[in-house]
Amino acid sequence: MTTNGLHPLEALLRERIVVLDGAMGTMIQRYKLAEADYRGKRFGDWKGKDLKGSLELLNLTRPQVVEEIHAAYLNAGADVIETNTFSGTTIGLHDFLFQGEPTRGRKDQEFFQRVVDDVDLRALVHEINLDAAGIARSVADRVANETGQQRFIGGSMGPLPVAGSISPDVNDPAFRAVSFDQLRQTYFDEAKALLEGGVDLLIVETIFDTLNGKAALFAITDALEETGRSVPLMISGTVIDKSGRNL
Repeated sequence: MTTNGLHPLEALLRERIVVLDGAMGTMIQRYKLAEADYRGKRFGDWKGKDLKGSLELLNLTRPQVVEEIHAAYLNAGADVIETNTFSGTTIGLHDFLFQGEPTRGRKDQEFFQRVVDDVDLRALVHEINLDAAGIARSVADRVANETGQQRFIGGSMGPLPVAGSISPDVNDPAFRAVSFDQLRQTYFDEAKALLEGGVDLLIVETIFDTLNGKAALFAITDALEETGRSVPLMISGTVIDKSGRNL
């Protein structure tokens, strides 16, 4: 905190416009990475689905790529860089990393309960987010020391592939694939790891369902309480329709 009790980022915002970094995914695409890059040595014998496209895994298998992208944004003048964790939740990564299959023909709440409770998946998600925060922190601190200007780490918490308030089945509008508690749990695991990794703020971004957003906020409150930290929060959303279910 500054001498007047403000978080350093809040103090900076009162002085001038603060610049955030740009997209991570499109920058990663420039590297033209192959399946082997995503697997690395650790997942070389992975028997599940192909891992190419699971950008968050690169925090473990190709951290230097993530480092270079962070450094490029900081050297271009970004005040805030976001961790490479846009889809870094158990639900967000389940298509790549969860070995189970739906037992009732479609992904429903029973399926997603198994996802959010999976011990191995939760441990991997924790490691991914912790390492992502560490990578960003080390680069930001290095550039800050070189330039004399403080840089900030935003813990990226992106949208999920399922919505709490919308049915994925047009023929069954009452169906809900995931429950509020499951949304809250998956976001909690991510938020807690990011906070433990030392992020300066949390960024809930590109939310398209207000119920998902509410679950993320509840989860962040839980994580802040458990870790004993207090950090700023940013939220961004997408506007889709006027149904009242979406932003």
